Amino acid sequence: MYAVAGCGSATAAIDLRVRRVPNPMTVGIAALGLLLAVLQATGVGVIGALEGCAVGLALMLPGHLIGATGAGDVKLMAAFGTLLGPGRTGTAFIYTAIAGGALALVIAARRRRMSVTIERTAALLRTSGTAAADIERPCEDNRFAYAPAIVAGALAAAMGF
Repeated sequence: MYAVAGCGSATAAIDLRVRRVPNPMTVGIAALGLLLAVLQATGVGVIGALEGCAVGLALMLPGHLIGATGAGDVKLMAAFGTLLGPGRTGTAFIYTAIAGGALALVIAARRRRMSVTIERTAALLRTSGTAAADIERPCEDNRFAYAPAIVAGALAAAMGF
């Protein structure tokens, strides 16, 4: 849990500041998860760490493919999977979706974009991602840091919720 909290706090702070999850962070978290597994310092073994990484990747990749999340977000969930193992990574994904949805609603309300956000989210889901190009307009303020939601989900799963 402490590794998730420490690595997660740093990653969320970086994403909030620069709107990116840097590769050195995700690689470092994954390496730490594998090292802790090798040293048997957590309840997650090496096979479990690798399975957790695969589960995190598999759960987040579809969202990236339809334009809903960034590649760094996918890699971050996969990296946390090495610390959580496969079962808790699935749980982390569910909590992440809840936290991300709540965060999106708060940000949309603060930016006075609630109706536009809901309409475009529905279009994104209805068209299986083909509307992503219409949503991804650089002149619009429609993106936000998602790492804090991933960290919240991973922490909830690490604490056994």
